[in-house]
Amino acid sequence: MTAQTRTLRSLDDLVAAGLVDPQRAAELKPVVERFQIAVTPAMLGLIDDASDTSGDPIAAQFLPDPREAIVAPEELADPIGDAAHSPLPGIVHRYADRVLLLPTHVCAVYCRFCFRRETVGPGGGALSESQLEAALGYIENHREIFEVILSGGDPLVLSPRRLAHIVERLSAVEHVKVIRLHSRVPAVDPGRVGAELVAALKSAKAVFVVLHVNHPRELSAAALGACARLIDAGIPMFSQSVLLKGVNDDAATLEALFRALLAQRIKPYYLHHGDLAQGTGHLRSELEAGQAIMRALRGRLSGLAQPTYVLDIPGGHGKVPVGPGYVHRLTDGAVEIEDPQGRRHGYVPAPIGDKKD
Repeated sequence: MTAQTRTLRSLDDLVAAGLVDPQRAAELKPVVERFQIAVTPAMLGLIDDASDTSGDPIAAQFLPDPREAIVAPEELADPIGDAAHSPLPGIVHRYADRVLLLPTHVCAVYCRFCFRRETVGPGGGALSESQLEAALGYIENHREIFEVILSGGDPLVLSPRRLAHIVERLSAVEHVKVIRLHSRVPAVDPGRVGAELVAALKSAKAVFVVLHVNHPRELSAAALGACARLIDAGIPMFSQSVLLKGVNDDAATLEALFRALLAQRIKPYYLHHGDLAQGTGHLRSELEAGQAIMRALRGRLSGLAQPTYVLDIPGGHGKVPVGPGYVHRLTDGAVEIEDPQGRRHGYVPAPIGDKKD
């Protein structure tokens, strides 16, 4: 497709770029009036054919779809229950030892499957100075917090000056030992990851960047360069991906993605089952399909390349592993262990000792 030099942010932009047929634009109006659009030049350049985006794994992630107007009864505006664990703006405290800090609701791109799609966008903006101070004060006053996770929105859309301020403040909190940033920016807007931004993340504390990436095509030369700048500066990187129907819901695609990540010193961390966000049913795979994919990958990838397949329980009850099981207890009490090829082998577990009062 024709190279774009700016982020497309409206239905008119998509029509002008040839990504949406004018005849189809009317179908999309209810969707784009509710959910934000932002597709960066880096992602636009990865769409194979602007005249036919059906089946394109990049287009499916970022271009609006009329099916987003279909809301299933089980889908929720707040699918992972952020609101129930948010004591003040910018803080989500779901687990005792870690907290989410959401300094901005703005992203470089807006994914069509986002679990925060009801709240992210330019209208959400960033925390005000007073709100940020209150959020940092909350972290300072809760000594059980060991790890702070910057999310949003995307924290790497903030200016290096603002990022440096947040990292410095968190680094000064004695009980905070780990600072983690979740971001799509290194892949979708790699030019933003310059020397100034990398320097803003430096700290005496442990700092990690978790890259959100779903398809091997997203790992362009520019994206890999951005990741290398972070890693070479001593910032370890992990990845998280979302299992998406028609994008990466097959073992071959995920194998290629996880191998490519590991070869670039990025450890695959989580494969998320799609959340019950409203209007995302066409992109959500079945749990059994995800388990089958993880089972297929078990014998093909080393442990370093294996993420944990997880589900965020709707309603804010936390994230749990939902991968396949390999331990089978038979009716007679015997135990069999399944190998990566599906064969079962007898196993004698340690005897269960007598219970003591």
